[in-house]
Amino acid sequence: MEGRQAADVFAGPFVVVSWNTHVGAGDIDAFVGDLQSGRLTGTPVTDFVLLLQEVYRGGSGVPSLAGVRWASAEQPPGDGHARVEVTAAAERLGLSAIYIPSMRNGRPGATSEDRGNAILSSVKLSDVTAIELPLERQRRVAIAATVMVKGREGSTQPVRLICTHFTNMVMHHVWLLSESGRLRQARALAQALPPDVPLIVGGDLNSWFGFRDAAYRQLSGTLSHASTEDRRPTFGPMRLDHLLFRLPGGWRTGLRRADSKYGSDHYPLIAMVNTP
Repeated sequence: MEGRQAADVFAGPFVVVSWNTHVGAGDIDAFVGDLQSGRLTGTPVTDFVLLLQEVYRGGSGVPSLAGVRWASAEQPPGDGHARVEVTAAAERLGLSAIYIPSMRNGRPGATSEDRGNAILSSVKLSDVTAIELPLERQRRVAIAATVMVKGREGSTQPVRLICTHFTNMVMHHVWLLSESGRLRQARALAQALPPDVPLIVGGDLNSWFGFRDAAYRQLSGTLSHASTEDRRPTFGPMRLDHLLFRLPGGWRTGLRRADSKYGSDHYPLIAMVNTP
C-alpha cells in the first residue's frame, strides 16, 4: 500500500524504528506524531521507517475457512483507548506500508483478525519478500523490503530492511528452553540476508538473555550494533528488541530507547542513520 505522501528516496539522514506494538495496543499515530515533532530525537523527523512486530489486521479480508489452524487470540487488556489496526494507521498517516500476517489471531467465527509484522515508511518500499522462519510453536514470517537513500553527487543507494519476530517458545517450553528455537530461526534469517547490500535488521528477538542470547549473537556475528547504543531493557527487565546494521563506510548510527511504551508492553527502539 503506497501512502499519499510517500516520496521516492530519503534525501539525507533518516530514522529507523523497531517496535513490538502488542497486537494493537501501541499507539502508532501518537508515536509518529512525537517523532515528526522532534520530541523523540531533539529535531523534527520527516524521513523514517517503522519495523513493527505484533501488529494486527481486522475485517473481511482475514481468511475464515473452517478447519484451518489458528493461534489463540491475543488482545491487550483494555485501558480505555482503542486498539490500532496497522493498515488503517498507515492510511491515516500517509505512509507506504507492507503487512504480512504470520498467524490467525483467534478461532474463525470468534474473531476476524490475524497478526504478524509490518513495515511502514515515509518513502516508497520496493522488492518486498516474505521470509518463512523455521516453525517452532507458532508460524513466524519476517519481511524484507528496500528503500532508496540519496548518496554522493546525486546517486541513490538501496538499503535493505528486515523486520522479524522470533519465537518465545519451543513446543510447550518457555523461557530458558526456548533459546534453541530462536537460534534456529536466527540462522535461517542470516542465510536469507543478501550478502552485498546495505542492510538494517530490526525486531523482537525474544532474547531472554539480552546481548548474550544465541539468536542475537548469531545475527551480530555478521552485522554491527549502532555506533552509539542505548542498552536499556525494552520489556520488563529484559532487552528483547534489537537493531543491527551493515551500512556503507562513513555512515553512522545512534540508537536510543524511547522513554514511553505508547500503550504497548515494549519500548520502541529509535536509530538515527546519518549518511555522509
